[in-house]
Amino acid sequence: MPTPSPSSLTPFDAERARELRASIERHNHLYYVLDAPQISDAAYDALFRELEALEREHPDLADPNSPTRRVGGRPAAAFVSRPHRQRMYSLDNALTEQEWLAFAERVEKLLPGQEVDYFADPKFDGLAMELIYEQGRFTAALTRGDGETGEDITANMRTVRNIPMELGAHAARSGLAAPELIEVRGEVVMAKRDFHALNERQMEDGAKVFANPRNAAAGSARQLDPRITAARPLKFYAYGLGETRFAAGARGFAGQREAMDALRGYGFAVAPEGRLAKAAEIYAYFLELGRRREQLPFEIDGLVVKVDRLDFQAELGFTARSPRWAIALKFPARQAQTKLAAIEVQVGRTGVVTPVAILEPVSVGGVTVGRATLHNEDEIRAKDVRPGDTVVVQRAGDVIPEVVGPVLDKRPQGLAAFVFPATCPACASPLTRLPDEAAWRCLNLACPAVGKQHIAYFASKSGLDIQGLGRRWIEILADKGLARSPADLFELTREDLLGLERMGEKLAGNFIAQIEEAKSRASLAKLIGALGIRLVGTQTAKTLAGYFTDLDALGRATAEELLKLNENGQLHDIGPAIAASVAAFFANPQNRDLLVRFKAAGLWPLGGQAKISSGTSGQGGESGGPVAGKTFLFTGALDGLPRSQAQAMVEAAGGSVAASVSKNLDYLVAGEAPGSKLAKAEKLGVAVLNQAQFLELFKAPKTGPTALGRGSLLDF
Repeated sequence: MPTPSPSSLTPFDAERARELRASIERHNHLYYVLDAPQISDAAYDALFRELEALEREHPDLADPNSPTRRVGGRPAAAFVSRPHRQRMYSLDNALTEQEWLAFAERVEKLLPGQEVDYFADPKFDGLAMELIYEQGRFTAALTRGDGETGEDITANMRTVRNIPMELGAHAARSGLAAPELIEVRGEVVMAKRDFHALNERQMEDGAKVFANPRNAAAGSARQLDPRITAARPLKFYAYGLGETRFAAGARGFAGQREAMDALRGYGFAVAPEGRLAKAAEIYAYFLELGRRREQLPFEIDGLVVKVDRLDFQAELGFTARSPRWAIALKFPARQAQTKLAAIEVQVGRTGVVTPVAILEPVSVGGVTVGRATLHNEDEIRAKDVRPGDTVVVQRAGDVIPEVVGPVLDKRPQGLAAFVFPATCPACASPLTRLPDEAAWRCLNLACPAVGKQHIAYFASKSGLDIQGLGRRWIEILADKGLARSPADLFELTREDLLGLERMGEKLAGNFIAQIEEAKSRASLAKLIGALGIRLVGTQTAKTLAGYFTDLDALGRATAEELLKLNENGQLHDIGPAIAASVAAFFANPQNRDLLVRFKAAGLWPLGGQAKISSGTSGQGGESGGPVAGKTFLFTGALDGLPRSQAQAMVEAAGGSVAASVSKNLDYLVAGEAPGSKLAKAEKLGVAVLNQAQFLELFKAPKTGPTALGRGSLLDF
């Protein structure tokens, strides 16, 4: 579809774009800063998609601070260095109460006769950052660097969802004057739970795992590809200011607490634990925060204490490396030594084999630790830890037990290095390590360690979409030995099922019928996707199904042949990693046996030239369907018909689904509460259908419920 020219931009489009941006930024603030969302994810996504479509249709609407830029742009060749207007100093540390009191005494001597209050807030353990706003708009982001000069990572910081792109609306709601220039200093961090989830994904993907949330945050923020940063769950917490200028007549900030309150009003996240206190109260608060640190969502490594009044800060000044008006009270390190009794390997839900250190139980920071992850084979080699070693253990991020390394002067003579197993400990299938990955994997779909997860994915909407076969039934079937691999589903009989609790004659019959229906309607693309081959998503599965005749033909292709087809333009987007993953999957003997069973059960859809010759497209749609060649768009809620199902009906019948309203659209299908798309479609003269008129095109029932209904099996 051609891109409309900039001249087609109307005042309606420009105003709607402004409304959408303001609404999306407001909901971003409610969700990512205040943790108080007011609309559903689906409603938010609808606003976002509408804005994306407007910007795509009208290049004149381009804005570097648009919410759509948060998904990331093109990779940078390298980061550019840029000087800070005001130096970003490091802080001196205090490790004891005596050191804190000595600092406070020095301050009092330099400010004789003055009553000094202090502002104290948690010391986030992340990446120090300076965000620059000019005339209320975000213009740049610099890392601390050496304090004088930082790296410009503006494109990456635009992807961090809780960073406001504009301050005007926030300032107006809070009754604040928006500064002409403000440099907001803070920390880019990653929540502990998000860090755990990221490391799990990294291990499943065979990618680098991070030692702690700080490394994860810093590494994510400094990616050359902003799209990677956008995919990471980063947050920015403000803790101070650099240079600030207000318009003539506007009052600036008198103290640190006032500045932090204003930053909150401008839309920034600030630590709620920040408080004003006297010198004698500070250390007690430091100890209290230490007791609470494990319950905090983010990693902290101490307490930062600053003289509150900004005029006092200016009077106190700086040393060569740090301010005289601030100090960091640091928590002590948490480490211990113990014996590494053994290294065991365990198989995760995606087949990744992870080594685990079995330790003689030891107390680390008040928590008894007996096991710790060693991540992968490369990690074991790099640390050179061996069963029988005395090792140093710490709680990475004060949460995750981690083996730091061996105590070499305590290593017994002749201690053998650990050898990673060549076969899966759960099914004895050969393990595979793909190029450029650190993880070893079991690729056997029938492996008992991952079987339930594979079957659940195979039967889910992302797979063959077997109606009614929810996770609970999969658990029951697997536990009873009736389903240990996806192929077992197609060999189930009514008699097999009748022995199960809560399974009567009618339910058993419906169960078998739904499995048979899924088998009969399965396309090759859906079956390839259902196999759960690493890196093969919906689009890649369609690409492969559009070329190869069946699973046998795909299974015979080597990685080199797949790459050659990609180079020749016969397959698209099949790079080295995907090619290696596909070839490794089909090289697994157990997976080859699975294909034999699929064929015997009649689950053998055709693709490629075979489908084309029979009158259907390689994508699974009918070339001569009732809406062939027509383009549809949906808006509003349809009665009893999920939008995904309606879109699938269009594609199966040879039509396509558009992303936005344009003059090239054939039909807009409008349900309840259709929104702005309806007005624009009517303005452009696009045909508008109600639900009944849409369904009449297919001569289908109004809602098309399954034989079982929504609750007899799926919700059990």
